[in-house]
Amino acid sequence: MSTSRLWRTLSAFNPSTRLWAPMSSRNAQIQRTQRPGPLSLTSWNVDGFSPRAVSRAKLIIGHILEEPKSPDIIVLQEVTPNVRASLLGDARVRAAFLATDAEDQTAFENVPFATMTFLSSARFASSLDSQKEGDGIKGGEKLMLGRVSRMVDIIPPTAPGTVLRLINVHLDSLGDTLHYRAQQIEILADVLREPGCGGGIIAGDFNAISPEDGGLVDKNKLVDAWVALHGRDTDGATWGVGVERRGGLGPGRLDKVAMMGLKAEEIEVLCPGLIEVPRPGEKSLEIPWSDHCGLRCTFAI
Repeated sequence: MSTSRLWRTLSAFNPSTRLWAPMSSRNAQIQRTQRPGPLSLTSWNVDGFSPRAVSRAKLIIGHILEEPKSPDIIVLQEVTPNVRASLLGDARVRAAFLATDAEDQTAFENVPFATMTFLSSARFASSLDSQKEGDGIKGGEKLMLGRVSRMVDIIPPTAPGTVLRLINVHLDSLGDTLHYRAQQIEILADVLREPGCGGGIIAGDFNAISPEDGGLVDKNKLVDAWVALHGRDTDGATWGVGVERRGGLGPGRLDKVAMMGLKAEEIEVLCPGLIEVPRPGEKSLEIPWSDHCGLRCTFAI
């Protein structure tokens, strides 16, 4: 993997230039010592293959942002280049979030889709914030950010010598590649145990499509937020909900939030609405915004 693909940046929208501006956060320093309040995260696979991808993504992001409380972290999977452009052009996103993969389209080269992560500018501090007078970072509710690659390092104010890692995942999706997913989760768990890392959160599409997938989180000594709060006998399905699938596949809990060193406080499934797909000469078809439901999780550091 080339360095340009490994190291990414976070970007903030600059109203003066009307452009997303990359910012350096690798050497961020802690400016306060208070313990922050809980953080909320929403994960959603926006379905890169079904018709009307941009329109569907607009409905999904609107639904996420119109929740009683907008999340502090949004992790999206199967973001196509057109959907990326739509998200970065959304006035609500521009006003309230820092974004990964906004500076260029490197992550989208030669692939049909990629992941994107958005961090609330009200909860996370950037180098741009530090240039503003009275920005409220010191003594406020913001967390400082460290390195950004295919994951984001968050510097906990109570332990400035360590980081917590936020990882947005879309694991291998084929039915006969359980061994790949097993390796991927093992690697991700090891990343949360690296020297200087105090744990973190892995969220997204785990593609847990086989019974054997269900044990991978436990095997790697991660905490499955849904199981921790609701137990193993409750549904929590995020894929195939309310629709018939080929091959007799039923609903599955493909999407997960796994943690290490953090405490899950709440988690819920967010069901998609319907969008109309016109069919020339035929009656319009209604399809879900995505073939996945979303997950909303609140956790404490």
